[in-house]
Amino acid sequence: MREPVDLRRQRILAAVQARGTARVRDLADELQVSVVTVRRDVEELTREGRLSRGHGVVRSTLAAEEASSEVAGAAAGDRVAVVVPVRHSYLNEALHGARTVLEDAGVRMALHLAPQASGAERPLVERALADGAHGLLIAPRWRGRAEEEADHEWLATLGVPTVLMERRPWRGSALHALDSVCSDHWYGAHLAVEHLVGLGHRRIVFATRHDSPTARSLRAAFAEIAEAHPLVERWAWTLVAPEAGADGPYSADETAELPALMRKVGATAMVLHGDVDALMIVQRLAEEAVRVPEDCSVVAYDDVVAGLGSPPLTAVSPPKTEVGSTAAELLLQRLSETPGSRPGRRVELLPRLMVRGSTDRPTDRPTG
Repeated sequence: MREPVDLRRQRILAAVQARGTARVRDLADELQVSVVTVRRDVEELTREGRLSRGHGVVRSTLAAEEASSEVAGAAAGDRVAVVVPVRHSYLNEALHGARTVLEDAGVRMALHLAPQASGAERPLVERALADGAHGLLIAPRWRGRAEEEADHEWLATLGVPTVLMERRPWRGSALHALDSVCSDHWYGAHLAVEHLVGLGHRRIVFATRHDSPTARSLRAAFAEIAEAHPLVERWAWTLVAPEAGADGPYSADETAELPALMRKVGATAMVLHGDVDALMIVQRLAEEAVRVPEDCSVVAYDDVVAGLGSPPLTAVSPPKTEVGSTAAELLLQRLSETPGSRPGRRVELLPRLMVRGSTDRPTDRPTG
């Protein structure tokens, strides 16, 4: 027997009021009716002023104290500020993940792009809070430890739920207990080294940038893993863009051109952070008659555009979208909880290795 329309709408109303928000598709599954039917009911309840609609989301219009999910209902109407560096393609996928979760929950996302200048994030955050943001997702640029330390005090005392994305504060700092969601870059480095060693490579060159927290984490991870690996005979690290370290505390090898360093080490493989630099280096190798992967296997790190190369580059792929979605979910949880009710959470997500055409077994002929 078909359920009366009025009864079905009462059930919809009760379900939304109990949670504060609900997705139309979830309501259809629970009531065992079509999505079209639920949408029609929601439209009628919205006209009556008993519900409000978002993008696939339904919200209760009852006062917060009358709803069963009091705090969750309030959080659903909040605005969340997201602050990331400008021109940072790596974080685009993280932003997509965060946006999807926030929109599904009926929470507005206000994006702020930080210029390439030290301390650029702070005025953006202060402006966002003044505009009514009740929570913050942030990925500070942090080129070095001094910049990170300068941000610790004000970030730790914002007074709103805050989650760091792809940033891991150093131990014992003021931000050590702040919620964060990161890729496990040590594991990503491990995947790259094990893949190359498994193919038979014994001499490897690593190259990273010098101007990001991820680059610094990767350099430390590569050094630790290669130094301890029983099958790695020789390895070296250099800046992926040598000119960037011309005035820094780097040795000659650490600012060497990659083809030259590869010949010096006798390397048959490279791991390069990130994709664009890796693609440019593959082009440079081709100009010097070094073939990829015949003469040198190449693994990129980031996997934003690595698959578009010629050849497509094998790449370590951090879970970029999942970093954003997990960070947003964690922030929504904080918005629905009593402050201080749970300890800080540091979530690490594991990268994957995407094997493509730029890696193969080494040839018998020595490189160079």
